[in-house]
Parts: sequence; C-alpha cells; structure tokens
Amino acid sequence: MSDSQNKAARKKPKTSPENPGSRHFPLRRIVPNAVTLLALCLGLTSFRLGLNNAFDLGVLCIVGAGFLDAFDGRLARMLKAESPLGAQLDSLSDFVNFGIAPVLLVYLWALQSTGRVGWAVILIFSVCCALRLARFNVDMEEADRPAWKSQFFMGVPSPSAGGLVMLPMYLHLGGLVDMSSATPFILVNTVVVGMLMVVNFPTFSGKGLSTIRRDFVLPLMLFIGFMAVMLFTFPWITLTAMCVLYYLALPLSWLSHRRYAAA
Repeated sequence: MSDSQNKAARKKPKTSPENPGSRHFPLRRIVPNAVTLLALCLGLTSFRLGLNNAFDLGVLCIVGAGFLDAFDGRLARMLKAESPLGAQLDSLSDFVNFGIAPVLLVYLWALQSTGRVGWAVILIFSVCCALRLARFNVDMEEADRPAWKSQFFMGVPSPSAGGLVMLPMYLHLGGLVDMSSATPFILVNTVVVGMLMVVNFPTFSGKGLSTIRRDFVLPLMLFIGFMAVMLFTFPWITLTAMCVLYYLALPLSWLSHRRYAAA
C-alpha cells in the first residue's frame, strides 16, 4: 500500500454508533424496549397469579404494566431512541397486557361458571383490542394527519380499556360492592368496554403533551404525589375513582374534538 493510501485509511472516519453497519449499538436505545419487556412480564405474571387465586396481586401487576406503558414511549423520545422495532414491540405488549391478561383475570375471577357465554365475551374483548391496536398503527402512518389529532385517540386506548374492564374487581376487592352475584353486570361491562375501543369516539391522548406552563409544574407534582399516596394506601378506591373520572371525561373529549374539527 502506498503512502497516499495509508494516509487516506488513517483519515477515514470511524463508523458512527448510529450507523446500522456499525458493530456498536448505543445502550440508550435498549432502555425503552427493556421497559416494554418489563411491562410484558408483569402482564403475563398477572395471569399466573390469577391461576393461584391471588387476584389482588394480579390486578396490581396489570396496573403496574399500564404505568410502564405510559412512560416507555416518552422515554424513547427523550433518549432519541425511537425505532420501528420498539413500536412493534410496544403494540404486541399492549395486546397481551391489556387485551388478554385483564379479561383472563376477570374470567378466572367471576366468569368460569358462565361457560361458553363468558368465554365468548372474553373473545369479543380481545378481538376489539386487536382491531383497536391495528387501527392505531395505521392512523400513525397517515402522512397528511393534522397535528391537532395527536391530542386525541379514536376509541378508548387499550391500556385504559384494560383498567376499565377490571372495575368490578376493584369494587369487590375494596369491599365497596359485593360482586359475587353480579355476573350479568360483569359480562355487560366487558362487552361495553370492548366496544368503546373500536367505536369512532374521540378520547383525550397525553401523547401530544410534551411541555406545560411553569406555574403548573408545582401543582402537577403535588397531584402526582397525592395520587401515588392514594394508590399505595387505598388502591381499590383510587382505581375505582380513576375509572369514574375517565368515564366523566369522555363527553369533554368529544366536545373538545368537535371544536378542533370545526376550527
């Protein structure tokens, strides 16, 4: 090799870690996917706990998976670690954690005695969740999607639906209402929540929220702290209240979406 070739080789820039051809991969890009996999493990563990009749712990595992799901996407954007692999993994994890695990837990808890009817209701919910996630993925690929639409989901998102379908369990485990003889209500609640995932009804989305006003920072931190204390101290009452507030927010989201669409 000539001297000029040696100099050119020495001056050749090293492969960037972001280069797909590089042998090195930045660790920060693994962190969001690790959080998603942790949420998936929690969702699957809830099913095992349900088989052992530890329904309270099973519900809390799904709630924990929901909180992790709320942060893995934001973490990916903060670390600039978004990837097609992460998006597909998140969607598959959501289907398991919120389309399968919650209704299987409800089935083991209260619907086994209903036989085929209960199982059919479980299948309806899971099919609705699969359709809802598929529609969400297609909507995200829409090229000319207006920016204001990022503030809304069409239909109840799967994590929220997974929480709403377990409302009878919150009421029973918290001693608020005896659900031992409320099988019809549990069946109807499961079907209604499943349908809410696929209807063209706008619901608020927090994905478009990246900044807040400075004077809202302290109240928001106080609210988060208060909710954490309530969730750890009175989990079933807090989860029930969250479901009620979510239902009350549905008309507000419809009005807000209508106002944006008109403008």
